[in-house]
Amino acid sequence: MKIEHLAIWVRDLEPMRIFYETYFLASSNDKYVNATKGFSSYFLTFPAGGARLEIMQMAGIPESKNNALAQFTGLIHFAISVGSEAAVDTLTNRLRADGYKVIGEPRRTGDGYYESIILDPEENRIEIMA
Repeated sequence: MKIEHLAIWVRDLEPMRIFYETYFLASSNDKYVNATKGFSSYFLTFPAGGARLEIMQMAGIPESKNNALAQFTGLIHFAISVGSEAAVDTLTNRLRADGYKVIGEPRRTGDGYYESIILDPEENRIEIMA
């Protein structure tokens, strides 16, 4: 078994698609639209394969009451491997320079990973890891 995809509700579909294409080299399928439900989505596929990310938008989805900087029960982050420690540092610095929040500086964790943590445009946590 494997995780096929994760899905997140987003407020603004197009900027989120562009973010993941720009910084994580994701490729997108054609936009899916269900006019009856007012639902739209994209599936984002990453170059090295693995699980895809579905970003979805629909009127009436309530805002999350979770604070992006605090921990809470439920899905808290997902990790994207960029292949090397140097790539973690480079991408983290690029995102910072482009105005995105870095909430965990690049570091070696107690369990041996090299990672940083950033917030995407809608404040979802992403671990960037080697």
